[in-house]
Amino acid sequence: MTSAIGRTAMWTALALAASVAWARSSEAGTAVEYRVSLENREHHEARIEVTFADAPDPLEVRVSRTSPGRYALHEFAKNVYSVSARGPRSGALGVQRPDPHGWRVTGHGSGGTVVFAYTLYGDLVDGTYAGIDESHAHLNAPATFVWARGLEGRPVRLIFADLPRGWRVSSQLPAVGDDGRTVMAPDLAYLLDSPVEASDHEVYEWQVPGPWEEPQRRQTMRLALHHLGTAEEARAFVELAQAVAAELIAVFGEAPRFDYGTYTFLADYLPWADGDGMEHRNSTVLTSTRPLSTGAVDNLGTLAHELVHAWSVERLRPRSLEPFDFERENPSGELWFGEGFTSYYDDVVLRRAGAISFERFVERVSGLVRSITASPARAYGGPVDMSLRASFVDAASWVDPTNVANTFFSYYSYGAALGLALDLELRARGATGLDDFMAALWRRFGRDETPYTNEDLRSALAEWSGDKRWAEELFERYVFGSELPDYQRLLATVGLELQRAR
Repeated sequence: MTSAIGRTAMWTALALAASVAWARSSEAGTAVEYRVSLENREHHEARIEVTFADAPDPLEVRVSRTSPGRYALHEFAKNVYSVSARGPRSGALGVQRPDPHGWRVTGHGSGGTVVFAYTLYGDLVDGTYAGIDESHAHLNAPATFVWARGLEGRPVRLIFADLPRGWRVSSQLPAVGDDGRTVMAPDLAYLLDSPVEASDHEVYEWQVPGPWEEPQRRQTMRLALHHLGTAEEARAFVELAQAVAAELIAVFGEAPRFDYGTYTFLADYLPWADGDGMEHRNSTVLTSTRPLSTGAVDNLGTLAHELVHAWSVERLRPRSLEPFDFERENPSGELWFGEGFTSYYDDVVLRRAGAISFERFVERVSGLVRSITASPARAYGGPVDMSLRASFVDAASWVDPTNVANTFFSYYSYGAALGLALDLELRARGATGLDDFMAALWRRFGRDETPYTNEDLRSALAEWSGDKRWAEELFERYVFGSELPDYQRLLATVGLELQRAR
């Protein structure tokens, strides 16, 4: 592990190809350019100008309504205001607002250029929104950047124009130029899946193996750390993060193929942050009020969860989330697996990495079994049904009273409890445990990013285990139904006794 400032030297062929594509599209005048000013950051505002070259007339400019990794609507347009549009050298263009989520720009002529400007307000440091203040700009892309219909396939250039001295930009996006303040994306979808941290933060790097085709080629993991603690606390946390990453590579048998050869953690451990974690294709956002001095292990649990997603959900991906729609909810009946099994591995890899004791691990397992056993919500649906309710509970808000406390059980915990049961059942049946099944799913669906369904998971378990009847019964009873596995029997197979507390 070394501290690093500036660009990573190793670029993959993908990065080079993307750079060439950007250069060619720039020459053709088709790239979209965003210029971000943080001059008024003390008031939680950014001023953003977007240049749409060779634009249709009218130009439909939109604000996303949801974000990758979220399943509810978040209506980001509420924090966009002071909108204007002009030509590159001409005066103001016509701007109308046909609905709450966008604007129609006219008067530039078909094939003309539109410079669309707006003010963004952001005062929430988490994985979903934007947090802008004197210390940093922590930007989730769908909450930050408007876009134009019909131009989604164009490459993107993102420029931070006036950063304070000592600030740098960290993202999964590769840098363009030598100042480190300009990054690029091959298209809009990639931009909107790429959060950005601009601040005076530290960057730590370490190497991990390459993907299955060329494991000898090293890839880089980066931790962009914005916190108020000491360098010693940071280095200790990075060492734990390295151990977690190594354990997860062991679970799946190999590392994913990271675009541009890098994976980036964007960590804001600040008193004014909100607790959150949010996965993206080659990066993750980690935010918490817990300082590393007292909250390193809990923060590490979130890091572990989000890193699992580099395999599961980002590449081993439900078909229901393909393609992701930025203007409507994205329901999925597979979240019990994608989020729930990921939650199970949070604790597993913390224990294997030596971050928590066996006793603490058992306490967490006990809490998981207790919560699913005691919940009245199972009378109202099983894991698939609970997954489909994500739009109502995934950071969603409402003002009318609900009965959710009795009728909903989190697909995170539900899936984690099923992950525990399947791990113990496989061990009892003579297999080595859940790791081997997860690795088999990765090879079957994740390597080439073939989207899966619940039926695909059931078929894969039947084929991998060689017991079709057992696999089908397991899914019917515990996944499509709401029966509970026999946790007392399963825990006894590894020397744990399940007792009623009262």
